[in-house]
Amino acid sequence: MESGAVPLPEEAAQETILSVAGLEVVYDGVLVVLRDVSLDVGRGTVVALLGANGAGKTTLLRAVTGLLGLHRGAVTRGSVTLDGHDVTGAEPAGLVRRGVAQVLEGRRVFAELTVEENLRAGAFTVPGRAARAEAHQRVLDLFPLLADRRRQVAGYLSGGEQQMVAIGRALMASPRLLLLDEPSLGLAPRIVEQTAEIIRTVHNQGTSVLLVEQNAAMALAVADHGYVLENGRVVREGPAAALAADRDIQEFYLGVGVAARRSLRDVKSYRRAKGWGSGG
Repeated sequence: MESGAVPLPEEAAQETILSVAGLEVVYDGVLVVLRDVSLDVGRGTVVALLGANGAGKTTLLRAVTGLLGLHRGAVTRGSVTLDGHDVTGAEPAGLVRRGVAQVLEGRRVFAELTVEENLRAGAFTVPGRAARAEAHQRVLDLFPLLADRRRQVAGYLSGGEQQMVAIGRALMASPRLLLLDEPSLGLAPRIVEQTAEIIRTVHNQGTSVLLVEQNAAMALAVADHGYVLENGRVVREGPAAALAADRDIQEFYLGVGVAARRSLRDVKSYRRAKGWGSGG
């Protein structure tokens, strides 16, 4: 697979920066959204989490970043481990200080602030002026366009430019683990490819990435490993190249074959018919 990944030593490739084990999440004390979900993100890898709307992808990210409580959700079983330390239910700010950053679905830039102000807001946990300046320069090197737009109000930028601001703001914290929630959503195909190149570059600079996407073609093109989430359960996992070559994945996520004419809403019933729950 040509993901643009830098080859890692075997020992480093086997290290895990994030581990989710047997996770169950419930909203309002009654609605079970995730059921026994487990996944790992290896250090220095890109992991894709695929699934249709309502599969539970965003809920999984909330569980990892400590944002469940804001949405009346709670982890009722299982654990989230970062660098070998249990961080289940940890405070979001504490997780940022531990090296976790997230780009929320829909970009969520501070629309009334300038590009420069948005970027600086992402460095609130970075101690020391020199470290902040270094992170700032690294972001501008990665996104030269933002250097030209520094004084422009972010809300007036195009969707692709706002995505750059959102990713750049997250990178201002110099994260070791970057969580991306539907970064291609609402973007033109050319901008989606640019976003994929940005993910490759961030990865090659040493940041591990958990990429949550409905756009399976883009996600599997940049990922090393992938998981398929349906109805709150992991129903497939494996190397990204193997998933991209899987006939069922091709039909329902890559638009190849007879099933491509059917809606993603049919995937759950199709999964049951195919016996995806076996995890094979």
